[in-house]
Amino acid sequence: MGRAYQNRKESMAKTADAKAKVYSKYGREIYVVAKSGGTDPNGNLALRSMIERAKKDQVPAHVIEKAIEKAKGGFGEDYSPARYEGFGPGGVVVLVDCLTDNPNRTIGDVRNCFTKTKTKLGTPGTVMHQFDHAAIFSFSGEEDAVLEALLMDDVDVTDIESEDGKVTVFVPNTEYNKARQALITAFGEIDFDVDEIQFVPKTSTPISGDDVATMDKLLDMLNDVEDVQSVYHDAVY
Repeated sequence: MGRAYQNRKESMAKTADAKAKVYSKYGREIYVVAKSGGTDPNGNLALRSMIERAKKDQVPAHVIEKAIEKAKGGFGEDYSPARYEGFGPGGVVVLVDCLTDNPNRTIGDVRNCFTKTKTKLGTPGTVMHQFDHAAIFSFSGEEDAVLEALLMDDVDVTDIESEDGKVTVFVPNTEYNKARQALITAFGEIDFDVDEIQFVPKTSTPISGDDVATMDKLLDMLNDVEDVQSVYHDAVY
């Protein structure tokens, strides 16, 4: 799997409009995770991780608290996940993960991004097999000690790598809670650089020239769609 994974972490927003979009995406995802798994971060590791990532991306506390309160009250929008698959320039494969309360609107908005960049939205299953669904943890540590701690708790480690004092661990997405708890038990509270479930491309597709500009435009347009939470691809510039 190696270094093919893409860290989805948002860059710091430079405008009020961009910040609002980042806040909205985090608020929506926190609400959904809290509603489905419980509003106590100590009992819902996915929520705890989401809150930590939101704080690192400078999402205000009131945005986080509002999303959790909505989940506690059991009211608010009824979001459901939607995933779209497509092809970018130069044969790049693309996965688009959304949370939507109106699937017809969402697929129209996503299709528009592909149409306007002269790329192609595919049918379900067309590119999914080219990604692994993995939980990824990256933090400061020693590779041997980290691997031993995970194996002692019978965590299925798919891959592990170390560079400049940073260890990156890949495990199946179904092992997320087990792996995270094993790491915290072994090393205490960890300041994770990456702590999330992602789709990791199995291969990479190099692009250059006009394809780079087209890919950038496609990604910008997709990330501007309100319902889009994450975009994964195998492009290498």
